[in-house]
Amino acid sequence: METKPKHFFYVLECADDSLYAGYTNNLEKRIATHNAGKGAKYTKPRTPVKCVYYETYETKQEAMRAEYAFKQLDRRAKLQYIGGQHEISKK
Repeated sequence: METKPKHFFYVLECADDSLYAGYTNNLEKRIATHNAGKGAKYTKPRTPVKCVYYETYETKQEAMRAEYAFKQLDRRAKLQYIGGQHEISKK
């Protein structure tokens, strides 16, 4: 049986309490890469980061559409989107 690759839209909380949204097909590896300071220019000076939300999609396009839509929201709407499921500073 062949397993389909998973595609993730994810949200990180950075050390400065900012939020970072991204796409990956390997969530654990991507978070480790961010925390190693090699993930993205934005997160590099804001480590450590922790994953506070993610969604799984069947295609890369769907996951990237979700990421784009999330990035269009203001901070309050982003916090609402992730459902207040996590203790994130509300600066």
